[in-house]
Amino acid sequence: MMPLPPVLQNLPLPIIGSPLFIVSNPKLVIAQCTAGVVGSMPALNARPAEQLDEWLAEITEGLAAWNKANPDRPAAPFAINQIVHKTNDRLEHDMVVCAKYKVPIVITSLGARTDINDAVHAWGGVVLHDIINNAFARKAIEKGADGLIAVAAGAGGHAGVKSPFALIQEIREWFDGPLALSGSIATGGAVLAAQAMGADFAYIGSAFIATDEARASEAYKQCIVDSNSDEIVYSSLFTGVHGNYLKPSIRNAGMDPDNLPESDPSKMNFGGGDSAKKAWKDIWGCGQGIGAVKAVVPAREMCERLAREYREARARVCGG
Repeated sequence: MMPLPPVLQNLPLPIIGSPLFIVSNPKLVIAQCTAGVVGSMPALNARPAEQLDEWLAEITEGLAAWNKANPDRPAAPFAINQIVHKTNDRLEHDMVVCAKYKVPIVITSLGARTDINDAVHAWGGVVLHDIINNAFARKAIEKGADGLIAVAAGAGGHAGVKSPFALIQEIREWFDGPLALSGSIATGGAVLAAQAMGADFAYIGSAFIATDEARASEAYKQCIVDSNSDEIVYSSLFTGVHGNYLKPSIRNAGMDPDNLPESDPSKMNFGGGDSAKKAWKDIWGCGQGIGAVKAVVPAREMCERLAREYREARARVCGG
């Protein structure tokens, strides 16, 4: 296997917290990183655009303060997610701000772009691109991404339909670089399973919505606690791209989650406009792994549970 980039080596936990649209914020990112998990958030969560500078200052200063006070337990690095789809009219602005703070990891979504990868590399950052199939994975690496996030069936938000076994196996036939797996991972045992399949990291999102720091409504958090995979529906209606959502939120919006129409892909909106924001705010994205989430807790407690379960799984499977 190719060695991981230095920024991704020696992480306390082989976990990347996925960027949660609207929900992720500096408090959650800092809590994840200081608990040993790569924390992340979408650049578009900062509204107005000028707020991104303030938020990146808060994250970098918060992590620097933690590292000074805890030299024996340094924080994990953080990541910023950039939607590189043509509808994102903030991309150029947000990339300039990321360059200012030399963001260590940039997660790109909805299209692979050489110019974005080159820009991140220019300040010494690493690019991970999320994909839902092997063909998109090849395109991303050809265009200069350093690593991949394989979004398998059951992931929260925009998700693929591939079994994680098939997706990881096919990618590992030709790619030996950084690889994270997304899709229904909410326990330490599932983190170990991702590694056993060939992934370097588990990519966990929905479980972190049910944390104190997450910028989600209490109703959203409690719905995750109260639900399991039976309450998830896969639909393209809300953004033009298929994703997984909580059925109760769809019912609350006056729709039947079991009889949703298909969307018009030509009307996709990922640029953070009012219509996109409204769709994601009223309809709650969520993955199939939430049956493992039993309470709303601080993010550090969530990370400690995952770490404990990971150690127990290793001991059970590997004998240590």
